[in-house]
Amino acid sequence: MTAVKSHGADIVELSLERLDLAFEPGDCMALYSEEGRVSRPYSLAAGTADADLRFLIRRMAGGDVSPFLCSRKPGDVVRVSPPFGWFRPGAQAAQRPFVFMATGTGIAPFFAYLRSPDAVRPAALWYGCRVASDLVDPEWLRDRGGARFAVSREMAAGCHHGRITDCLDQLPQGEFDYYLCGLDSMIDEVTRHLQTQRVPLTRIHRECFFNAPIGP
Repeated sequence: MTAVKSHGADIVELSLERLDLAFEPGDCMALYSEEGRVSRPYSLAAGTADADLRFLIRRMAGGDVSPFLCSRKPGDVVRVSPPFGWFRPGAQAAQRPFVFMATGTGIAPFFAYLRSPDAVRPAALWYGCRVASDLVDPEWLRDRGGARFAVSREMAAGCHHGRITDCLDQLPQGEFDYYLCGLDSMIDEVTRHLQTQRVPLTRIHRECFFNAPIGP
């Protein structure tokens, strides 16, 4: 472990030595619990030329892996798997412009893309969280990716008050690819909306991180 950075109360960014490991934006790695018997997949948030591997971890109360990961300090050792995955944000940039939509730590693969050499600026980037302090590096995302933000549980300057799915009528329409990552409820709602706009499923790319939580 080379660095640990907190984003709000429950999100921790971990940086690990890369050791010349090759990966593509959108790849995941399994990170293991302290005993090494349980693992969870986490998308890489590092660019392909970065010196370290980066991951965004949400602390889940009672979780098998995240409480251990969120308590790590520089110098600690974390067991990881080789990279794997099939979600490829921006892969069709040479053919069509594209849109990114993320909730929570689902922003990680979009960081990986935007931090990589030769990344193309998306036509739109929407990023939703419950509270503004959970937003990871919002100024960088605004400058690099033109990000717009939605915060559902409080009023926050410069952010839509509500969910990103409130803003579907603001999505670019036409010949675009759409990359969705985060809550399954967001992904399903955006997919239904895009299908009503006659966007073919071949241009809707989905990566579900976790199920929708109970409550507002």
